[in-house]
Amino acid sequence: MNQDSMVNRPKFSFFSPDKMLLNAISVFALTTLFYFFGASLRLVNDLSLFWPLNAVLAAIFVRNPWLNKAIYYFICYAAMLVYDAFTTQWGWQSTIINFSNMVFIVTAARLLLRYSRNMDESNWALNAFNIFNFSLIAAILSSLFGAVGSLGISGDYHEKFMPLYADWVSEQFSTGVLMLPCLLTASWPSWRKLTGIVPSDMYPFFSVVIAVCAAMIIGGAGSLAFPLPALIWCAIRYPLPVTALLTLITGGVEIVLVAHAAINLHSEQPLLLVDQMFSARLGIATIAICPLIVSISVDAINQLIKQTSRRADYDYLTGVYSRSGLFEALKRSGRHQPIPQEPLLCVMLLDIDFFKRINDSWGHECGDTVLASFASRVLDTVGERGMVARIGGEEFVVVCRVRDNQQGFEIAEQIRKTIEVSTFHYEEQSLFITVSIGLAEAALGNNTLEATFNQLIPEADKYLYLSKRHGRNKTSASNVHAEVFPASHMRDS
Repeated sequence: MNQDSMVNRPKFSFFSPDKMLLNAISVFALTTLFYFFGASLRLVNDLSLFWPLNAVLAAIFVRNPWLNKAIYYFICYAAMLVYDAFTTQWGWQSTIINFSNMVFIVTAARLLLRYSRNMDESNWALNAFNIFNFSLIAAILSSLFGAVGSLGISGDYHEKFMPLYADWVSEQFSTGVLMLPCLLTASWPSWRKLTGIVPSDMYPFFSVVIAVCAAMIIGGAGSLAFPLPALIWCAIRYPLPVTALLTLITGGVEIVLVAHAAINLHSEQPLLLVDQMFSARLGIATIAICPLIVSISVDAINQLIKQTSRRADYDYLTGVYSRSGLFEALKRSGRHQPIPQEPLLCVMLLDIDFFKRINDSWGHECGDTVLASFASRVLDTVGERGMVARIGGEEFVVVCRVRDNQQGFEIAEQIRKTIEVSTFHYEEQSLFITVSIGLAEAALGNNTLEATFNQLIPEADKYLYLSKRHGRNKTSASNVHAEVFPASHMRDS
């Protein structure tokens, strides 16, 4: 990750790159504070039910990259040992357990800083997967030390390593996945946005509350999945930081409720007097509907992207390519086309003759109608042989791959003659127009289609000017035999 970009993100105000003493005090204080929170959630003679410290410190190190120095890591570790020295009787085991905390903090922070993209919302679709992966790696590594240090700590000296290791991995991993997205996207709320909230904006939040209450009432194996659809609804309606916060709160609340049997996963007599299969079936149904919600949302996003892309790539009035759309089409064609049988690229610039008179005489609505009809006639004439784009006003461009100079000129003449004999209708009026064409051709060689197109545009523009100067309704180009066409249609050399 570009660490400089991290510096520009919102950060904790009591950290500064040039205030080492303040940073040291802040790191020590925050470590002690969140160690206290985690210790307060310890079960009797057991480890913590929910341990926020590691995720909080990892997020601090990620959001403040200048803190990633040995001195600040040591201060974190020292704060943990000092707290345990005053509050527990763990002795040497405290050094191992807290070392496991540091392994998680340093591993998660360093991996996120090294491999994640810039921490902004436009890249969080990828970073979310990084948090999942890196939290798992950090949990697996740190739990090796944590499980060893925990052997016998509860007074049971017959504990086995694997159950302790599994408990450590699950706690560290779940806490990292729950907390890091929220901590890394957190920012101070805007009061303007808060005052603009309407009652309907709160529906997804209330649905989460109702789902958690339903889990408490129904209980059973499937109850933990009840909030899933509501959280997905939140993800659709709310910004990422809000969704991450609600997910964190929901997950934390469910963990606490399960630990205190408020959500009873194994009760044979739940409150509603229904068997365990009732809860399991509801949970499975809840899980099943979640992919559908996501799929519908993704489909709507894809449709919006297609509409946006079409508006960018096509001219809204005529339906032909826009200037930018033509360049994208040329790039796609160049990538996917096999070895061409037409070695030349032909570029034609088309300009409707005396188009200003139409706007002045009949109005711009009439002009728009003529432009749309003109583009349709050109598209029909060119067909599959080339691309048509509107590049401004009454000026269009046609791009074709041709065998030789003669073929390009023939296509241009077909366009010119088609327009010359066509009748354009507006309301009850019949209008006749003509078009002037400038044509340029070149072999592609090693150039791309778009590079060759850019080289040919000035030459085509020069021949378009010749067509207009010599009376309009003409096709002008070079390198064609004069005897092929009538004198009135000859190219100007």
